[in-house]
Amino acid sequence: METEKLESTLWVGNKRYRAVLNGWHFKWTEVDKNNRDKNTISVPVSEVVGVEEGRVEILPQKSVEDTDKDFTVFYVKRCRSGGTYGLLWRLGRTQFSCPSRVLKDQWITNLRTSVKTHSPRRPHRLLVFINPFGGKKKGRKIYHSLVAPLFELAGISSHVIVTERANQARDHLLKKDLIGFDGVVCVGGDGMFSEILHGLIGRAQQEAGICENDPSVTLQPSSLHIGIIPAGSTDCVCYATVGVIDPVTSALHIVVGDSQPLDVCAVHQASAPLRYSVSLLGYGFYGDVLAESEKHRWMGPLRYDFSGTMVYLCNRSYAGIVQYIPADPVLSSPRDRTRCLSGCSVCSRSTERLIHHSPDSGSSSRSHYSHFNGDSADEWVSVEGRFRCVSLTCMSCACPRSPLGLSPSAHLADGTGDLILVWDTNPLGFLKYLYRHTSAQDQFDLPFVEVHRVKAVRFSVPSSKEEEDYEETGEPSSAISEAETGYVESASRSGSQMHLTEKRSGREMTDKQKTPDSFLCGLCCSKSSAVSVWNCDGEILPITEVFCRIHGQLLHLYARGIEDQALHGCSVENEATSYIN
Repeated sequence: METEKLESTLWVGNKRYRAVLNGWHFKWTEVDKNNRDKNTISVPVSEVVGVEEGRVEILPQKSVEDTDKDFTVFYVKRCRSGGTYGLLWRLGRTQFSCPSRVLKDQWITNLRTSVKTHSPRRPHRLLVFINPFGGKKKGRKIYHSLVAPLFELAGISSHVIVTERANQARDHLLKKDLIGFDGVVCVGGDGMFSEILHGLIGRAQQEAGICENDPSVTLQPSSLHIGIIPAGSTDCVCYATVGVIDPVTSALHIVVGDSQPLDVCAVHQASAPLRYSVSLLGYGFYGDVLAESEKHRWMGPLRYDFSGTMVYLCNRSYAGIVQYIPADPVLSSPRDRTRCLSGCSVCSRSTERLIHHSPDSGSSSRSHYSHFNGDSADEWVSVEGRFRCVSLTCMSCACPRSPLGLSPSAHLADGTGDLILVWDTNPLGFLKYLYRHTSAQDQFDLPFVEVHRVKAVRFSVPSSKEEEDYEETGEPSSAISEAETGYVESASRSGSQMHLTEKRSGREMTDKQKTPDSFLCGLCCSKSSAVSVWNCDGEILPITEVFCRIHGQLLHLYARGIEDQALHGCSVENEATSYIN
């Protein structure tokens, strides 16, 4: 129901304002003694958090002064924070005084009605999981002091579960009754998010009668949104979808009912789904760093820096065969230097495409996606060689240390992933690649680095004989030299290969460059392994051969993507006023 326009004179302190509630906006304009307009503040009704009687304060502590003619409006207020690409959201507060009590009641009623009318996706009941052990072990404090007051202000009820063991949240979502909940909130890091991700996707497939073990089927999206309150050692998903790591900002996105679709990568082995990934699936360097860090958990977050240094000094590379199905290059490219921001046009077009091609039955689904089967005649591109690392990501993987991420132009909801191949190179070259992640330089502009936008990926290791040849010579087992082979394209069901004669100067390396330096390896590792492990969103997968498929917009988060700072005139927040309106 559409609310009627309401306009009147209100007072804020000793200043007179002309306030107008009209359609989608609530605005108030200061009026001087000569009835001339001065400053105007305009707030979208969808970003009004709550309307309370009296003079009310919420953060840092709740206080209420009950007065007959006053009411308080809480709303979203944006500001910039140094060192981040997103915008901080703070709880704005304005206390209005009315000429009469009747007018005050009218303003409160109309504002609350307007919020309900223009914010239909706001949650009313949430299931909250708190990881008390993640990060600096402040999950409980963050929720109860910063998040819960905002939920209470917005009229959101919540059922809180403090987890006591690993996978408790996942098991709860798979087995317990979820009727009545609008969404699930995780207070923790990427590990807790991964639990909820697996629980909700698994639950959706159970209820739809879908076998998630079959790589060719289309998975059913979950009907429940996920909200992330960052409180872990790593909060990559939160940073890449909001642009800041800030509990109040994330809580306000939940309160206003924002919705950000998210692609999910299903990782299979031998027709069994191993894991789901939304950020990084990495083999080689990133897998080794995670495996090494597990030996030094006592170091806390510092273990990642230490393990990264140790693994880098080991100078390892691994033989592998990578096959992938390219995405349509007309829609977007990982080298087009665009960023996936709030309201992204690429993701919006993908939403329309996914809805248009949505299968109506299980049989049509299987037919539509039959090209993911191994016996399909669709074209797979294949590359073979030694790699420092092989990475697949469905988002930029931005974080405070790497503000642009592993793949700066990756999109959150376009139904594709970015495959990054870092071929074997000398230690200095690989260090240059790693360093570029911390700056604005193009990390793909190196001769030994490739990036492809893909829909599916297969990875395997060469056969025993080929692997021995790799170890001995550092080159593929073939009569054609590496400079002549370039890469291999597999374009038929029988696996026939077409060798391209494109010269790749970045891969012309000596045997000395392609084998680990014995001195450095002796310092860091007792024996260089022939295979690595996979790093799947911070979890170790102790396997080598995988099949990965990107499922478009399988999840929805309480977020709206990274907001463009250029579109909002915001001041830089003083650190001393953090979490205070």
